[in-house]
Amino acid sequence: MNKLAKFLHALDSYHITDGAQFDLSRHNPDDNGNLGLTKEEGAELLKTVKTRLQDLQGLLYANQTHSMLIILQGMDSAGKDGTIKHVMSGVNPQGVSVTSFKQPGPLELQHGFLWRIHAAAPQVGRIAIFNRSHYEDVLVTRVHPELLDSEHLSGPVNTPEFWAGRYKDIRHLEHYLSRQGTVVLKFFLHISKEEQRERLLARLDIPDKRWKFSPSDIKEREYWNDYTKAYQDAIAETARPYAPWVVVPANHKWYARLVVIGAIIRALKNLDQTPPQPAPDVSQFLNEYRAHLMAEKH
Repeated sequence: MNKLAKFLHALDSYHITDGAQFDLSRHNPDDNGNLGLTKEEGAELLKTVKTRLQDLQGLLYANQTHSMLIILQGMDSAGKDGTIKHVMSGVNPQGVSVTSFKQPGPLELQHGFLWRIHAAAPQVGRIAIFNRSHYEDVLVTRVHPELLDSEHLSGPVNTPEFWAGRYKDIRHLEHYLSRQGTVVLKFFLHISKEEQRERLLARLDIPDKRWKFSPSDIKEREYWNDYTKAYQDAIAETARPYAPWVVVPANHKWYARLVVIGAIIRALKNLDQTPPQPAPDVSQFLNEYRAHLMAEKH
């Protein structure tokens, strides 16, 4: 089996479409696909496949029939910002938007938790990237249910029925987007607790990285097991064929980026798009337009 075939086989193992069978403990964050690639070779391969992504994005933008929603989730320091930078650099910025979902403000808290999400969904022909997303409302609030007190909710909260309702709402929104022509891809950048420790230390030890450090990184690290359980439940409850999760082994940044771009490219290829043809009233005169331009004096 050649390296490309190995990589495609590895992609299949990270792709979750049936949450009922999902078990996060079976996914190794240190996995590198057994491709036999060095970090440097992986970076070169990423450069090569980026050109394919650029071509496919161009077709998506030109046809205006589909869109793509890319959701990036992960523990603190999992590499969401770097993944966006390295995977999407070089694509046409007119066709891509990035939204970072921070803690909701007063206006957002007066609406349902999916209100700001739907407003940021991509229009046809475009790719929208969510750096964190509506999943924060079944992750952070699951670990810190006291945050629900500010959401103007009626009825009992933080009950099994309450969380089941939120998962159901998420599935309905993603199914709706899919039926409207949006390809929904959700990535969980899966790192180990030790890898997070090393990355947080790097933020403290390297002066140029200190701006990235937040005291909340240390505080939230204390809830590692709670977040792991929240991710297990969120992925199990919302992984569907129309909105799959990709559990990305992210201890090796170069490999994580390859997995993300590979999944995006494969999803765009599955749309089987071709360059659009000119409108009939334009097409019949194309030769005349060309002859007119050729006849112009230089």
